Amino acid sequence: MSNKKVVVAYSGGLDTSYTVMYLAKEKGYDVYAASANTGGFSAEQLKKNEENAYKLGAKQYVTLDVTQEYYAKSLKYMIYGNVLRNNCYPISVSSERIFQAIAIARYANEIGADAIAHGSTGAGNDQIRFDMTFLVMAPKMEIITLTRDKALSRQEEVEYLNKHGFYADFTKLKYSYNVGIWGTSICGGELLDPTQGLPEEAYLKHPTRQDESLLKITFKHGEIDAVNGEHFDDKVKAIQKIEEIGAAYAIGRDCNVGDTIIGIKGRVGFEAAAPKLIIEAHRLLEKSTLSKWQQYWKDQIANWYGMFLHESQYMEPVMPDMEAFLESSQRHVNGTSILKLRPLGFETVGVDSDDDLTKSKLGEYGEMQHGWTSEEAKGFIKVLSTPLRVYYGIHKDERR
Repeated sequence: MSNKKVVVAYSGGLDTSYTVMYLAKEKGYDVYAASANTGGFSAEQLKKNEENAYKLGAKQYVTLDVTQEYYAKSLKYMIYGNVLRNNCYPISVSSERIFQAIAIARYANEIGADAIAHGSTGAGNDQIRFDMTFLVMAPKMEIITLTRDKALSRQEEVEYLNKHGFYADFTKLKYSYNVGIWGTSICGGELLDPTQGLPEEAYLKHPTRQDESLLKITFKHGEIDAVNGEHFDDKVKAIQKIEEIGAAYAIGRDCNVGDTIIGIKGRVGFEAAAPKLIIEAHRLLEKSTLSKWQQYWKDQIANWYGMFLHESQYMEPVMPDMEAFLESSQRHVNGTSILKLRPLGFETVGVDSDDDLTKSKLGEYGEMQHGWTSEEAKGFIKVLSTPLRVYYGIHKDERR
């Protein structure tokens, strides 16, 4: 009889390394280690993952590159919606985990696995994102979570790996990092004290430029089309180009306090040059190209869209409906936004767009009207004031 197959969502970290070895050695599974890459792994990291997976006892290792899928099915809509959790945090790790989980479940189905395993603890959001996705996409498969179920300590995991001849540097660092295409999150250290922020050494990227420069991002139907005049068909590469430019100024640093899915507060630092620059450039262009009510309703829907992504509700049937609205709203979001960059910050300069509604010939704000007469303006204002005149005509005592 052949051994049971288990797919391990393998990051190369301590928890998933322990999971691979334990399931192979102690439980007799044929372990298929899968690293789902949404843009956060370097080629060197993936090569190391492959080498280590086989040392740990995996029968098969595979890299599942879903970076383009992640852009097409998530990042694109977060840009359309200018999505920032609490008006601060690009929803990076949250959305990445969903697409990593989808890729793992899809692979498990393809090879006919009996179980799927991940290394999440019982105290965070990721356990929910993985479990919920697996329950929907692979409902008959067992979900194995050794770190959560056995309440393992880091020391126990390290000792087990060393006992069986696997040695790697799993030193508990002061800070923990999650690096992705949509930003790097930073946990631990001073962030455990709510009165402190992160020191310079906590960040992975530091200013290498001290001058000021202009960044021009061109959008076509809401998607990035060019960066400083260079055209990009591959939108992932466009994001990476903007990250390269912004990271030289260490732009995009901040700290966010938010509500976790399990109900406690969480505090996280981050550095996210590309998301911050792209979202603000996109927002700037929309101010000139969308109507008042397009902007209002898009903001409402985008807020819910970001919330659902964070809360592991990507599979909710309403998500495609929100995406359809967001995409429709972008049909006239065309043109170039201009930003001025400097160390640790930037400012918006202006936009150049054929769809700029401020170019209307009906009038220039604060200057001269061309689409109405002064008498028509007086009449409009009088009609507009009618509901107030009615109310305060009856309730004179409430006038402010």
